Amino acid sequence: MAGGESRRMGRDKLLLGFDGRTLLESAAERFSARFDVVLVSAARRDAYADMRFDVVPDIYPGCGPLSGLHAALTAADGRGVFLVAGDLPFADPLAALRLIELCGEHEISVIGTAAGKPEPLFGFYKKKLLPRVESALREGRYRMTELLASSDTLYVPASRLGALWNKRLLFNINSPDDYAAAHRAASRY
Repeated sequence: MAGGESRRMGRDKLLLGFDGRTLLESAAERFSARFDVVLVSAARRDAYADMRFDVVPDIYPGCGPLSGLHAALTAADGRGVFLVAGDLPFADPLAALRLIELCGEHEISVIGTAAGKPEPLFGFYKKKLLPRVESALREGRYRMTELLASSDTLYVPASRLGALWNKRLLFNINSPDDYAAAHRAASRY
């Protein structure tokens, strides 16, 4: 997912340097080591034209992450997509594979609880959700949490990830302070 506006950062945060590449390149490279296909969902196809990964533009622009999920599900082959925000510098593809494995017959699997705050931008979404996602977009309902609540969602507590869980896994970069904190955290490991 590369569609955010980076308002708090003041510039496109996914083009900031991290781990010797941009944040977006770092995420795409990490996941390409474990996934056969990596798609970059962005507002426009030309947004990240220099990347070696396919950029999938929003079909419903300006509708937030749900639009990115829609574009990814539309473009993807197979049974679904694993959605990961490009501003999660410590997102682990092995944790992603575990969420896919745990999903089973559910439509979605995300870390969190139904009562707590799940992270919809690190989760598995089955292809069969596409008509429901498109309907929500057409009706002006753009909240990912609404999709989670109205679907057969498996909320995976961190404890079910075992050694794959760590507090950095879902750390996201929204501001210059977050960016500095991510660099500090990366230097400790």
